Amino acid sequence: MNASDQKQSLNWSELGFQYKKTDSRFRAVWRDGAWGEGEMISDEFIAIHEGAPSIHYAQQCFEGMKAQTAPDGRILLFRPDLNAQRMGRTAERLLMPHVPEEMFVRAVRDTVRANASWVPPYGSGASLYIRPMLIGVGENLGLKPAQSYEFRVFVSPVGPYYKTAGLGTIKLAVSEMDRAAPSGTGSYKAGANYAGGLLATKRAQELGANEALYLDSRERRFIDEAGSANIVVVMRDGTVVTPKSDAILPSITRRSIMTLAEKKLGLVTEERPIELRKEIVNFSEAAACGTAAVLSPVGSIWFDGDWHDVGNPEHVGPVMQQLYDLLVGIQKGEADDEFGWTVDVA
Repeated sequence: MNASDQKQSLNWSELGFQYKKTDSRFRAVWRDGAWGEGEMISDEFIAIHEGAPSIHYAQQCFEGMKAQTAPDGRILLFRPDLNAQRMGRTAERLLMPHVPEEMFVRAVRDTVRANASWVPPYGSGASLYIRPMLIGVGENLGLKPAQSYEFRVFVSPVGPYYKTAGLGTIKLAVSEMDRAAPSGTGSYKAGANYAGGLLATKRAQELGANEALYLDSRERRFIDEAGSANIVVVMRDGTVVTPKSDAILPSITRRSIMTLAEKKLGLVTEERPIELRKEIVNFSEAAACGTAAVLSPVGSIWFDGDWHDVGNPEHVGPVMQQLYDLLVGIQKGEADDEFGWTVDVA
């Protein structure tokens, strides 16, 4: 498939990170112990029973992905197999049926292909956001798993998650709230995790930050993650460190960045607890990373009633710039994909 075919009439460079209805979406239903084949539909609304466990008990999960246009017009996905595996892990935790990896990837590819005119053109600065979701539907009242489930994939063209000029720096504010307990659902991409973080994000933004930053719930000393992104830190000795915690979502973007830091930049990488107050003086660079955030350098962090700068708060550091360029280069098909991470939609 070639993304240079007829496109929607949009100002691609001015897109924000908001929902925009596209032409088609994939839908499959699980009932009586088996998945149906699934189909492409045009209706963006979901009609479910008022007793559905997804409404009352948050028995639902989702993934976030992007499709990019390569210079040669191909439409590329980034490591969709890992998203399928992560949804499977979350579904198991929430007592939901596993979406087979073959169905998951097929649904994503079919949905992107059916909405090719909505995939932003190469060089526009925008991308096609992909939202696979799994919800418990059907008549229910008591606290128990749903009788039926719906798997759906929809897409929307989007601009940058954080509105900064180019690869600008963002600010994080440490939240007084806990995101998740070590043995809770923090390492799963369950919708309830995000509802609980809305107030923390609001309060962080009131302080002038872009996003909340959570510390561990046991001692409130170690970095967990931001409200919608993982954290990566470059220490002054050049080591690239990311937090180790059972409450952190296993980010596909973070995993890829750590691989690039080690294999392409030759840096020492480490996953370990990072004690914010003691170690921030040794931070050379830091960034929030994820599908939506991509790699967003952090210039300042608010905690203990004051702002604390990370390196030069107004400028992107050299390591984060290199990692961003490497990651985005592969995602957009500009650089050689020696790791085999991208998948052609065609």
